[in-house]
Amino acid sequence: MASDSVEGINPFPNTSGNGEIPSFQGDEKAKASDFANYFCSYAQLYHQKQMLADHNRMAAYHSAILGNSEVFKDKVVMDIGTGSGILACWAAQAGARKVYAIEYTDMAKHARQVMAANGVDNIVTVIQGAVEDITLPIEEDGLESDDPEHPERVVDIFISEWMGYFLLRESMLDSLLRARDKFLKPATGLMFPSHCTMYVAPVQDEEERRANNSEFAASMSDWTDFQETTMQVYGVNMSILQKDFEKEQKEYYLWSSRWRELPPEAVLAEPQVVKTLDMMTCTLEESKGVMPGDAMSTFDFAIDGVTTRGPISGIAGWFTSDFKTRTDAGGLDAPKLSNPSFLSTGPENGYTHWGQQVFYFQSGIPVLNGETTNIAGSLEMTRTKENARLYNTILKYTSSRKKTGDTSGTFLMKSPETNQKYLIP
Repeated sequence: MASDSVEGINPFPNTSGNGEIPSFQGDEKAKASDFANYFCSYAQLYHQKQMLADHNRMAAYHSAILGNSEVFKDKVVMDIGTGSGILACWAAQAGARKVYAIEYTDMAKHARQVMAANGVDNIVTVIQGAVEDITLPIEEDGLESDDPEHPERVVDIFISEWMGYFLLRESMLDSLLRARDKFLKPATGLMFPSHCTMYVAPVQDEEERRANNSEFAASMSDWTDFQETTMQVYGVNMSILQKDFEKEQKEYYLWSSRWRELPPEAVLAEPQVVKTLDMMTCTLEESKGVMPGDAMSTFDFAIDGVTTRGPISGIAGWFTSDFKTRTDAGGLDAPKLSNPSFLSTGPENGYTHWGQQVFYFQSGIPVLNGETTNIAGSLEMTRTKENARLYNTILKYTSSRKKTGDTSGTFLMKSPETNQKYLIP
């Protein structure tokens, strides 16, 4: 019997073999796969332009950095995943005495050009490589650590735009946390952003939900035509593959989340928090997802049919990022931010390149006048076995209806529990 893995061989195409991202202890094959599947797009200027043209993103970081120049003055800064280097450039303009801009891809060459063109190349050093592997030129730059036991902890401020769809997709947070523990001064260091929060809410988006169902039905109809043609013309019966094809198409059309730019009115209930991260205290385990039994992983939404129109098409997820003073007990001596900044990728804030991820139900749940519909359940978000940068999300939920204002506990309808796994592609 063949086993899932052979000792010494990475069984997964985009992990280190133990569920870690390949930039940490990955073999050359895993790192090559990671570059092809993940990093390569960031080496293209068109992709950098897409992020730089996201004005909500840009304004939040610009305000956080230039609006707190007194915090950056004469400090050592590290920008992880610098891309074309704009955050590193702002840090230098805000008064940093040294900025290390870390970039894995050949975009580093463009970043060096940007630094020179903006007159900050004497302050910003662009280092190409994985942040897990780099060595800072500490002695060459005349830097000293406050902690003799950790001579590499010379960085005062980390800045990074590491967030992916629904915050965690791409798993770049792992690299940030390993670099934090290696290079950042623990008592006085600052993280930009400082805190991140994940939200979910029920949404109405029937046009997209129905389109997904229609595309799935069309795909299966096309398979039927293909199957019959192959039998009639070539004499080969392909019907044995129909179930596997149907599973594949369902996973793509029905059970993958969709990027959406939802209008505010699509949100049918007050969003609820499913995870918070303090970037100074967050652990690698916490970065890996929303686990079953996590304190915030459950949700309970009440949609009043008197004031809200349905149906409920699915659950949407997004995140916010704060740039504010440290709130952890170990940061009492850290500099205080006089001008906090805030970034939301929710529907209320308009376009961001992150958008929202929507997990569509196969059938819409009606919202009826005079009745309150409840959606209660839990969310689980874990990395896929095949690719440590992608996530599966499991939604478990029940729906119920009762007369609005009825406190007797009498339900007009209560569904069995739905348990559905989605891929965040």
